[in-house]
Amino acid sequence: MSRLSQRYHRLTVIGELDKFHFACVPCGPGAEQRGNFQECDLVCTKGRKMRLGSRQTVLGAAATICLFLLGALFARGQTPARAGVEQKPLLAEQVFKNVQLLKGIPVDEFMQTMGFFAASTSMNCTDCHTEESGGDWAKFADDTPLKQRARMMIMMVTALNRSYFGGQRMVTCWTCHQGTTRPRTIPLFSVQYSDMWDAEPDEIVETPGRASVDQILGEYIQALGGAQRVSNLTSFAGKGTYEGFDTGYEKVPVDVLAKAPDQRATIVHMRDGDGTTTFDGHLGWLAAPERPLPLMELTGGSLDGAKLEAELSFPARIQQTLTDWRVGSAMVDNKEVQVLQGRLTQRGLPIKLYFDPASGLLVRLVYYSNTPVGVVPIQIDYADYRDVSGVKMSFQWIVTWTDGRSTVALSELRANVPVDPTKFAKPAPAAAKPATQ
Repeated sequence: MSRLSQRYHRLTVIGELDKFHFACVPCGPGAEQRGNFQECDLVCTKGRKMRLGSRQTVLGAAATICLFLLGALFARGQTPARAGVEQKPLLAEQVFKNVQLLKGIPVDEFMQTMGFFAASTSMNCTDCHTEESGGDWAKFADDTPLKQRARMMIMMVTALNRSYFGGQRMVTCWTCHQGTTRPRTIPLFSVQYSDMWDAEPDEIVETPGRASVDQILGEYIQALGGAQRVSNLTSFAGKGTYEGFDTGYEKVPVDVLAKAPDQRATIVHMRDGDGTTTFDGHLGWLAAPERPLPLMELTGGSLDGAKLEAELSFPARIQQTLTDWRVGSAMVDNKEVQVLQGRLTQRGLPIKLYFDPASGLLVRLVYYSNTPVGVVPIQIDYADYRDVSGVKMSFQWIVTWTDGRSTVALSELRANVPVDPTKFAKPAPAAAKPATQ
């Protein structure tokens, strides 16, 4: 046992996992899981204050499969669900090895947590893991000094929020790092004496004198071709190209399929196999090669996002889909646009729709997903609207999220065509590619 292990006591997570309230308990025979309590191996000293060290240190981050994979290794041989029993999404500790703090969350939420670290520190997978981990899943399980420091940073942030903000998440990795590996401590004149960056607020603030929700959405439907034509759109099938981090930004073929009112599928034909994302109106999945799981069920914000994109494929019902509407404004590409904010549920995270006041068309969608360490944004920018059977439809969209950016550019889009219902069902697991040595 290392000196560090000898000096540290166990930490117990208290309450809801998304709040991560921590308290120290003695190690020993009496320390066991019960109720919402979940033991973790890290760490505070002697049951007193958390020991954070004498310096501010970088919070290690990772993108697609990083940091709190904590050295993730795909746990093979999972027991299949029994017939007639609904299989729950796999949790992080069931799939990855050496997960110490981020237990009890689904795999897709775990991956988005990696993205939050990456966005906060501008670091990638191998920055925090070993160089060898880029070609060997097992190496993600190795501990590194940055990973150990990151665990301590999570506890520090949690303690701050609990002690000073009543448990509300007011401080995150991004609060201090803001895209840098080491937080700045000295003021920058280039910031102080330049035009201030007008950051968009997390929540839209109502702007007096703006058009109403009914007006903006009415103009949007009219710009698309009118309520009757939009309502008559029942399906579409598109072909084009896709490029993103998962293709090395090489353009590859893509198929996009949708069926009213809320089913959608995207199949990216990559060199290593197809990457398939589906939403059947209730559940969603991602099957793709070179992932820690060959098939992953979508949960939380990922599932909400899949539902939202499917609903917006047939926008006649969008006003009924969201609730708690607000009207505001923002800047997109140095132009002022109208912003509508709504929610899928009363207590859900905000969803923002950005409309060009000149054309009336939707130019941006932003939705959010919750993770144990903070909320991550997902942004979709729409362009190149063309007429398809009397309805204007976007032929290009760029998806930006904390793990990367991808672009879909369609060359063909056909409306009201037969679409096989099985295209929206749970896909087969992607064929796993042997790890590179």
